[in-house]
Parts: sequence; structure tokens; C-alpha cells
Amino acid sequence: MSRPSASSASCPFSSPCRGEPRLVKMNVAITCGYLLYDLLLLIRYWRTLGDSLFVCHHLAALYAYGYVLSRGVLPYFANFRLLSELSTPFVNLRWFLDAVGWPRSSWLALANGLAMTVVFFMVRIAVIPSYYAQVFTWYGTPEYERLGLSVQLAWIGPSLALEVLNVVWMYRITRGFYRAFCQQPKAHKSA
Repeated sequence: MSRPSASSASCPFSSPCRGEPRLVKMNVAITCGYLLYDLLLLIRYWRTLGDSLFVCHHLAALYAYGYVLSRGVLPYFANFRLLSELSTPFVNLRWFLDAVGWPRSSWLALANGLAMTVVFFMVRIAVIPSYYAQVFTWYGTPEYERLGLSVQLAWIGPSLALEVLNVVWMYRITRGFYRAFCQQPKAHKSA
């Protein structure tokens, strides 16, 4: 397998490991603001919203994104990770539907549940092999070595932690959708 060069035409940045593309930094900064705000809400309303997995997710992402913002490293990988947030609107809608008492077996909740399951899988689970294929192509290169141990740990550690969380959440989402879907026929029979 050939190693990528810093002038690779397939990558929009001069290097996926270094650089300070403004759009990436803006995306990461907005995400960090959201994560910080959401973390404060989780702490403030712990009895209602509290979930230790969300806290772990937010802290791992903030730790890694802090390096992107402060050192201008890993812009490609940061943007790649941000794509996983495409599932967030469906997750949030599910929470809102629950909060207002909308039955999980209703057509709206089921449609959102199906969309959430499919999108969550596509942007958080199905991309795992391609993400780590890219990581592997850079692992051990001079560019990777120049990052230094602290950046390498901030890259790989949170990535692995987020994968574990995403697999756990995928299991929960799939199980929840399955249960809600299986309740659907019973709700119509009793009506």
C-alpha cells in the first residue's frame, strides 16, 4: 500500500494532518459551542436529561476538537468526524416527541425512528472502516510523527471512545425502533 503524499490531489487540504482551513475551523468552533452548551444543559438538568454516555461523548469530542482549533491539526479528520452529527436532528426530534408525550408507536415517531436508525448507521457506523483506512494510511508517516504524542493521543483516543459509544447507541436505537415497530400492529388492533 502506498503512503499518501502531502500534495495528494484527492485531499482538499494540503495535508489531512496539518493546516488551518477556515471553514473546518468554523465548523469545529460551532460544534464546540454546541457541545459546551449541551454539556451545561446536561449538568443543569441532570434528572431530566442526564446520561453519562452523552457526557463522555461531549468531553471526548471537545478534547479532540480543542487540538484542531488551537494547533491547526487534523482538519480532514475533524471534518470527517463532524459528518456524524447529521444524525443529531433525528435524535433530538425523538427526544422532543418523547418530552411532549407523543406515542413511540405513532406514524411520526416511527418515521423519525426509521430515519434516525438509517442515518445514524450511515454516518456513524458504516463510515468506521473508511475512517480507519484513512487513519492507517497516515499512521507511521513522517507527517504523523511530526504531530507529536499529545496530538496523536488526542486523535486516536477520542476516536476509539466515540466508536464504542456509537456502537452502543446504534444497538439502543435499533432495539428501540424494533420495539416501537412491533408495538405498532397491537395499537391498531386495539383501536
